[in-house]
Amino acid sequence: MTASATVQNFEFGPDHLQVFVPDLTIVKEQYQHLKKANPTVAFPYWSQVWPAALGLCHFLVKHTDYIQNKKVLELAAGLGLPSLLATRYACEVHASDHIPEAVELMKRSADLNGILNMQCSVLDWNCLPENISTDILLLSDINYDPAEFEIVFSVLQIFLNSGTTIILSTPQRLMAKPFIDRLLPFCIKREEMLVDYKQHQTAITILILKLP
Repeated sequence: MTASATVQNFEFGPDHLQVFVPDLTIVKEQYQHLKKANPTVAFPYWSQVWPAALGLCHFLVKHTDYIQNKKVLELAAGLGLPSLLATRYACEVHASDHIPEAVELMKRSADLNGILNMQCSVLDWNCLPENISTDILLLSDINYDPAEFEIVFSVLQIFLNSGTTIILSTPQRLMAKPFIDRLLPFCIKREEMLVDYKQHQTAITILILKLP
């Protein structure tokens, strides 16, 4: 699924970013068309900026020490807003998603912002490369589908066991509470915030996860 995209401006403290964002009306029209032919087609959630991604960006600007001069990876990055911000502080950033269209827009946004230390690639957390490694793993709004909770937890364990620090941003969904509760033994910092976006406020939780 592809859609025309326009540039939207985002500001987080001293950092200004320009991001290619698909036209949601066109995205919905394309989705409805595809769904008629294939009722199982998934809605392209990657094509929007979500409050959890904004919350993660606000957190990173306040706590740059987590990513300063670090190697950063973002999985399921969608439009890649946290990754784009992280390039201002990290030595290198790898932004990824399993949707090729999302990765292409991330590349365009990186070029638009003149970013040179960001790699964008197609990665699926169901089949990650064996040699994948990073100092910091960024995740935002990845715990929305209970059918995926077990595989996501397994992926987080792999990174935690390799010494990676995970920064996870999530809206406060009741159905995701059991998933979040499983992560709390690894939580070394927790921060709550309200994110204003499109005239709505969303409660966001940031968890910093690391093995003791």
